[in-house]
Amino acid sequence: MFKRISAEFFGTFWLVLGGCGSAVLAAAYPGLGIGFLGVALAFGLTVVTMAYACAGISGAHFNPAVTIGLFAGGRFSGKDVIPYIFAQVIGGVVAAAVLYVIATGKPGFDAAASGFASNGYGEHSPGGYSLHACMVCEFVLTAMFLIVIHGSTDRRAPAGFGPLAIGLTLTVIHLISIPVTNTSVNPARSTGVALFQGGWAIQQLWMFWLVPLIGGAVGGLIFRYLLAEDSQSRA
Repeated sequence: MFKRISAEFFGTFWLVLGGCGSAVLAAAYPGLGIGFLGVALAFGLTVVTMAYACAGISGAHFNPAVTIGLFAGGRFSGKDVIPYIFAQVIGGVVAAAVLYVIATGKPGFDAAASGFASNGYGEHSPGGYSLHACMVCEFVLTAMFLIVIHGSTDRRAPAGFGPLAIGLTLTVIHLISIPVTNTSVNPARSTGVALFQGGWAIQQLWMFWLVPLIGGAVGGLIFRYLLAEDSQSRA
């Protein structure tokens, strides 16, 4: 178990550092900014790389919503849910701390004022989207993410392509929802940067736990009861 939760820690650390780091440091860099597409690719690539590195150790969840979704889908033991989520959150917080140290090395940087890649709704949504619109977005995209995760790792799927399919799906999710919520679908990712933003991001953090967890569970249940071939494919 120690090796498994260590893999979850490092995988989530890389996802938050790579994804949120690209948003904070590189998205709007003068003349060379990577923009929405670059940030979306950064999140997807972090998942691809660490999934190939860690899937054989921990299953490469890197996300409490994925852990809950795999449990709901019959793919993960309930006794391991809390240790995995704990490791994921700690990994996200440590990554955000490293990113904060790097970002504050530039004179004038203010995590609270910049938003620090935090997720938000209403006036803190990048595009000004309402709470209910943001909730629908996070719910549907997290549910779809879990359907892809279950399907691409099912025994009927082509072997070895699961991490690539999952990473590309996360890229598409970001391309859809960066303007809406700045894209969570991952409570650990949301928590790490919110703690350093320190204001509205913490106040709105409840939504980026509640809705992705429900969406993940629903996605797992959909695959388990509507798409899985039989009980063996859900084991």
